[in-house]
Amino acid sequence: MAASTRFAVATHLLALMAADRGRPLTSEALARSAGTNPAVVRRILVALGRAGLTAAQLGKGGGTELARGPKKITLADIYRAVEEPGLVPLHRSPPDPACPVGRAIGPALTPVLAAAEAAFLRSLEGVTLKHIVREIAAANAAAKTAA
Repeated sequence: MAASTRFAVATHLLALMAADRGRPLTSEALARSAGTNPAVVRRILVALGRAGLTAAQLGKGGGTELARGPKKITLADIYRAVEEPGLVPLHRSPPDPACPVGRAIGPALTPVLAAAEAAFLRSLEGVTLKHIVREIAAANAAAKTAA
């Protein structure tokens, strides 16, 4: 089963908006940068807008931009906006209740997985979009210096 890339793509889109602050970006421009389809970008933008992270401007020169400053957006905000709860999901279909493992695996795993997700989200809370944009700028500066 393939892992979701929504979080990585959403972070990419928001970082691009932060770097181009004050200029709304179209889903086509965002998709080109992220190397994905504009329809995928639009679905992610809907989720980001619902979470209050982006704002859309209609009409000529319209597009999407950040709804608040990059210093006020954490990676946890982005993750919660685009991903389903449950970092590691349990079975897609219920295990056999007649099996001793099948009937008890859910209750055994649930607290462990909840603790892991809480730790993961705490880690993301400590990183802002501004930090990511700075890291990107530093990587680009290093690449220019090396060239």
